Amino acid sequence: MAHPTSAAPLVATLTAADVEVVIDASTGQLVIAHWGAPLGHLDHDALQALTDSGVPHSDLDESAVPGLMRESARGLTCTPALRGHRGRTGFSPLFTVDSLVQNGSRCLAVLVDEALQLTLSWTFTLTPEGVLLVDASVRNDGTDDYTLDALDVWMPVPERADETLDFTGRWLKERQPQRLPFAPGLRVREGREGRSGHDHTIVQCALTSRTGTESGEAWALGLLWSGGCRHLAERDTAGRGALAAGELIEPGEQVLAAGQVYRTPTVAAFYSAEGLDGISARSHAWLRSRPTHPSSPRPVTLNVWEAVYFDHDLDRLLALAERAASVGVERFVLDDGWFGSRRDDWSGLGDWWVSPDAWPTGLAPLVSRVKELGMQFGLWFEGEMVNPDSDLYRAHPDWILQVPGRTPPLARHQLVLDLANPDAYAHVLEQVHAVVSAEGVDYIKWDHNRFLTDPAHLGVAAVRRQTEAIYSLFDELRRRNPGLEIESCASGGGRIDLGMAMHADRFWTSDQNDALERQQIQRWTTLVIPPEMLGTHIGPTDSHGTGRRHSIQMRAVTALFGHAGIEWNLLEATDDELEALRRWTALYRDRRDLLHRGRGVRVEHPDPSALVHGVVAQDRSEALFAYVQCTTTPANRPAAFRLPGLDPDSRYEIRLEDLGGAATVQRREPAWIERSVTATGAALASVGLHPPILWPEEAILVSLTRVDA
Repeated sequence: MAHPTSAAPLVATLTAADVEVVIDASTGQLVIAHWGAPLGHLDHDALQALTDSGVPHSDLDESAVPGLMRESARGLTCTPALRGHRGRTGFSPLFTVDSLVQNGSRCLAVLVDEALQLTLSWTFTLTPEGVLLVDASVRNDGTDDYTLDALDVWMPVPERADETLDFTGRWLKERQPQRLPFAPGLRVREGREGRSGHDHTIVQCALTSRTGTESGEAWALGLLWSGGCRHLAERDTAGRGALAAGELIEPGEQVLAAGQVYRTPTVAAFYSAEGLDGISARSHAWLRSRPTHPSSPRPVTLNVWEAVYFDHDLDRLLALAERAASVGVERFVLDDGWFGSRRDDWSGLGDWWVSPDAWPTGLAPLVSRVKELGMQFGLWFEGEMVNPDSDLYRAHPDWILQVPGRTPPLARHQLVLDLANPDAYAHVLEQVHAVVSAEGVDYIKWDHNRFLTDPAHLGVAAVRRQTEAIYSLFDELRRRNPGLEIESCASGGGRIDLGMAMHADRFWTSDQNDALERQQIQRWTTLVIPPEMLGTHIGPTDSHGTGRRHSIQMRAVTALFGHAGIEWNLLEATDDELEALRRWTALYRDRRDLLHRGRGVRVEHPDPSALVHGVVAQDRSEALFAYVQCTTTPANRPAAFRLPGLDPDSRYEIRLEDLGGAATVQRREPAWIERSVTATGAALASVGLHPPILWPEEAILVSLTRVDA
């Protein structure tokens, strides 16, 4: 093990997939000397010289470099990585590097503060996809308690990163982009819901002013965590920028006794020299490389919530299952209302047994018929919640998260079960497992319809324990039921994060099924989450979220680019709509390998009234692109849209896919629609295609197939 006083400089260099990270401990503190594109054969002394900015007036005699710890004791006035105390003392740490060891793509650094009696360990792992995973832990080496308030992972970004990008939102309108100047000072995005929330940013990015979706540099941090979270961006008075991510620790939640260790959630750091689409490519490749990533073809899924709500009539559901199978559905999901006294959202949560009132003959008649039709069967749960009007709550009112002596406010007539309570945890696990195993459930839609208030276990803040418990519960359900898949839903998109991505197979992207609203939601959720993990459904003709009416073509094109499904009472669909659905499911099944393994493309289009996006096969042999006319185009001939990402030297057959027909306003269609045309990838990326003149809120789908090698 090397030591800072050894002759060789303590420097580790991690390189993979056109990303390089240089970790420098040669001065006794831990510094990320470089995070970005590879630097070539640059020695340590030269890098130090290039990054030295001199000493300005009105500063320390020797300017301090913000290492990972960013300590005030070194003369830094930026936000420190670690904050805590031992009562009224121990508030100002000063860590020195004890060791730095590199083993291939991984580097371990150990830092100590002998005066404060703390040891910090940092692990940096650069994956083959170029994603840097950072883990940190702090150990209390003293004899008295140490109260930890924060331990964040900070990564520097260069001065040319002069803008930030993060995401905000609400129920029915998640992942809305916010691009702002990277101004001096601190920008903080905190999630205090006890879940990641509809306002969760998933990642926070630093960009140059020239960075777009297709080109330019981008840096991003994302937290592998579903509880309280922090994303920060800071530019100090010296003009230096940095991003950070970490767990939001509630007051008193992390009091470390002697010898006790706190471990941060993993932070994923992404760098791209190919715009935001490069961030997506890295994140998707990394997530797809996991052994637990869904590997079987993602089945066309029908969920019955917006079809029947709480009206669980067997004959109606059997007819819906027949209709679903006839159009190509492969998974049928029964939503809320099958258990306990649950006839509305006022009662029954926590009583996970099949209701004889709603299902006098049990679920077997529906399940058996669904499986006879060749479909999987899915079932809805909301196991972390309880209604006061339930057998469970009447028996165990103490099983909720609460500050002793008071009951939290209700949300959707429900409270939150304390899963840190082993009895409450066992109740949920055993009842859910009993239903899943007895009924032959292939798939769980697991909801989380309220945020946490007074999230205490025995009077102590317990957001971390609650988060770890749901991870454990999901993992145990899947262990007991091999092949079981779990969808994370939280009133739609309220718990979509990189932490839950490690324990769930699918996310319900949003309760918003309006195809126009879904365009932005899906566009930005896929920034880091691969589309095969995102439920994208064709909603009803009249949207239940906005009241808008969209054509089957618009809804089908929108829902194609994800884990496709249907959220619609098909018993009300017309013959023409059913035939369009058959074509759509056939296209999805035929092209889902492309849709779920290809590279996503968000095209930079000159007309703000339209969005263009697509997916290109990794070998560039085929592609699908959507042109979406969101509002009325300002010109009487819409601007041509480019189709980038193809092999420039190959020729491609161009085909317009008919999924019900898009409404147009024109005397003649563009020539590429009227006759067979082939073109090079270079021409399609530069000249592009002129779309037909579409009605607003309409879309077309273009299929490209390489016709020469």
